[in-house]
Amino acid sequence: MSRTKAGSPHDPRGKERFHEERATYTVASAQPDLEAGLTAIRETAKTLKPRPGVYRMLDARGDVLYVGKARSLKARVANYTQVKALTNRLQRMVSQCRRMEIVVTNSEAEALLLEAQLIKRYRPPFNVLLRDDKSFPFILLRADHAFPRIQKHRGARRAKGNYYGPFASAGSVNKTLNALQKLFLLRSCTDSFFNNRDRPCLLYQIKRCSAPCVGRIDEAGYASLVHEAKDFLGGKSSAVQSDLEKQMAKAAEDLDFETAAILRDRLRAATFIQGSQAINASGVGDADVFALAAKGGHMGVQAFFIRGGQNWGHRAIFPRNTGDVEEAEVLADVLLQFYEEVPPPKTILVDRELPERELIAEALCGKAGHAVAISIPQRGTRRKLMQQAQRNAVEALERRQAESGAKAKIQRELAEFLGLEDVPQRIEVYDNSHIQGDKALGAMVVAGPEGFEKGQYRKFNIKSAQTNDDFGMMREVMRRRFRNLASLPDVGEGDHAQNGGGESQSNSAPADTPYHPQPAAGGPPPRGGEDHRTVWPDLLLIDGGKGQMSSVRDTLAEMGIEDLPLIAIAKGPHHGREGREVFHFPDGREKTLPVNSPLLFYLQTLRDEVHRYAIGAHRAKRSRAITASPLDEIPGIGPSRKRALLLHFGTAGKVRAAALDDLKRAPGISEAVAQKIYDFYHAGG
Repeated sequence: MSRTKAGSPHDPRGKERFHEERATYTVASAQPDLEAGLTAIRETAKTLKPRPGVYRMLDARGDVLYVGKARSLKARVANYTQVKALTNRLQRMVSQCRRMEIVVTNSEAEALLLEAQLIKRYRPPFNVLLRDDKSFPFILLRADHAFPRIQKHRGARRAKGNYYGPFASAGSVNKTLNALQKLFLLRSCTDSFFNNRDRPCLLYQIKRCSAPCVGRIDEAGYASLVHEAKDFLGGKSSAVQSDLEKQMAKAAEDLDFETAAILRDRLRAATFIQGSQAINASGVGDADVFALAAKGGHMGVQAFFIRGGQNWGHRAIFPRNTGDVEEAEVLADVLLQFYEEVPPPKTILVDRELPERELIAEALCGKAGHAVAISIPQRGTRRKLMQQAQRNAVEALERRQAESGAKAKIQRELAEFLGLEDVPQRIEVYDNSHIQGDKALGAMVVAGPEGFEKGQYRKFNIKSAQTNDDFGMMREVMRRRFRNLASLPDVGEGDHAQNGGGESQSNSAPADTPYHPQPAAGGPPPRGGEDHRTVWPDLLLIDGGKGQMSSVRDTLAEMGIEDLPLIAIAKGPHHGREGREVFHFPDGREKTLPVNSPLLFYLQTLRDEVHRYAIGAHRAKRSRAITASPLDEIPGIGPSRKRALLLHFGTAGKVRAAALDDLKRAPGISEAVAQKIYDFYHAGG
């Protein structure tokens, strides 16, 4: 089986024939494709009622094309059958649709929230998407200890305590956290570190902690500091500063100059936090400010985060798939997806009227648990904030377009350097990581025209390659990466991500319906929501030299894949010097680039990213192995029972050697579980 087929975009005879055939095919078959989509939609519409809900359009292989919500599912879905009223983008979507899935909700606001959740989960190519999917950092003041800890927090908010944020970046939260430690002297150490101290740590010496671990401050005094911190973070910073000034003046009057000096340093920390606010947001309270800029067919949104009248940073958001979508609709989609991860504040300021603004506010109110107001500021401080956000939005978009132009130039240089006819849209970069063959794994990172596609990264746990055989490891990774595309049998355990799902009312084709890719009417199918099991890369970049290149080239040839662009990047003769990389081609050629070449910097960035990802995954794998216990292998023994057994017997070896009666006497271990443990270690007598 060869990837090269007549009329494919990789036909070595050139792309003219491919585009000629594609154009002919599109003209001849666009209408039948559109009819097939319309038929699927009409069949679904017949089963629907005028109730609120969410619908998903799926293509022939079951990938989600679009997620939408409706006040009346029947009317909304039926609208897609009015072809003349549809934009070109929606016509392409309908032409690819082969079935629909429906979820009925209790209200339109509930449907709006569910729509945002499903867009985030499936990332459909016809929905407006937020590119940056990273979670925002918060400051957490815990409430599960007599001496609460202050710390940076990301992810699910499971810990008990007060969360303050979001902050725009890790840098902004770190600077604020450092200043807060100087201001309120709250501990930042873990509970285990706290419980095992017998003398103050360095943070106490540099006046960033009050050392409650060794009794340098009592519980009441520490509680007073915590109360002040809550007031400060909650917007009462002026009152806290005024109180500190009074305490410092009193200490000076009492000639307690040491205390006065400590209070003076705390006041400086408070002034630093206030002085670092590049935006004047006094009197605004808790609010997020969103302004949208559009230029040259691209859109950018600038977001300011104001909490307690303090600016906690700003971030530029560049949504995808905006196409022919109205600017106000794009901003509304950005808001809903943004607040899927971040708790909404009481006030959201926007620079234009949004479609269904009241409905969006109602949905966010239900999510936040308090009233949420969405408004367009007209005067005063809020108007000045909005004007500043608009200026930042325009400047951020212009910077991004300039960067995109530079990136496009580098991509063209890459295509020329490799002798490609087109700029590669999907670059896959591979590396292995292990220590003398132990805990070996392969890593794949993906880069596109707009940067790294972190949702497409994959790890491959090495199963069959021999210890310390880098070439064998690379061969295994290639087989597992391309086995589905090349229709080869499995060669190891699968490690592919599965699509999420949920309960829904479905009108679907049989699960075993074969997938026959077809060009979309009006252009190629949009990228997005891709799965590495079903999508070809445009270029493979291997971190290695001649050996790795030969391993990959020969493995792909064995699989019948003969025309996949491939290059290996290796350090030159002086391994310690950057800029002397040698590029190895499948035909044995070697090339280098000038040390100051932007293309070289770009390829080094790709290589460094896969190296970082591989090493990080390998370290995580080693850490898990270090903390693993032999008791983990026993079916039915979870963390609680494992802890009970280790506390009772001391070690896993003693559990293994214990008699059945001894196991039964362990706390929390029933007779049935004791028998299971005993049989696990003594099977076969």
